[in-house]
Amino acid sequence: MKLELIHVGMVMTNCYILTNEETGEAALIDPGDEADRLLACCRDRRLTAILLTHGHFDHILAVPRLREASGARIYAPAAEVPLLMDSDENLSGPWQGRPVSVRADVTLQDGEEFELLGTRIRMLLTPGHTAGSCCYYLPQEGWLFSGDTLFCESYGRVDLPTAMPDAISRSVRELLALPADTRVFPGHGGGTDIAHERKCNPLAHGWKEEDVK
Repeated sequence: MKLELIHVGMVMTNCYILTNEETGEAALIDPGDEADRLLACCRDRRLTAILLTHGHFDHILAVPRLREASGARIYAPAAEVPLLMDSDENLSGPWQGRPVSVRADVTLQDGEEFELLGTRIRMLLTPGHTAGSCCYYLPQEGWLFSGDTLFCESYGRVDLPTAMPDAISRSVRELLALPADTRVFPGHGGGTDIAHERKCNPLAHGWKEEDVK
């Protein structure tokens, strides 16, 4: 599996391109803007899926154009559907003047697994940054795409529409129970791994190895 990182939009959102180099199939995670640039990056492969970690504008603005151009299916947590559909709440209208509503083709429940690009992906519901925020875990690769839930030595803000401040700590601590060598690819900033976050994340205070399920 090939992994590429593209920074897009006004807040430098991390958009990830996953490619099965044997089949030429590709998927995007959080295409926050610059649809034509992302299409150009994928011109030599077949874009079949778009995975959304949550519904804020800086993670979804490119979705309508990408869907129209490629026919890619949109995957998102069922709990995030209301935010994806509401251009006021997802801030694409108020903050960008580019109202966007996104309809998911595949809505996922917490812990649901699906096959994509020849690998297994598990959706982990991690409310906090938004009510339906999620992460995508690829156990075969040992990769976690953490959206705006878990950052390097930090976590997502909880003062935007549908945020759940009381839930963010629980969500991050559940992620810390993943294998220590899991590589973490967040929605903004640099990457990290679970071992480092167990030691350095401010929400890991008091976390113990026995917390691993």
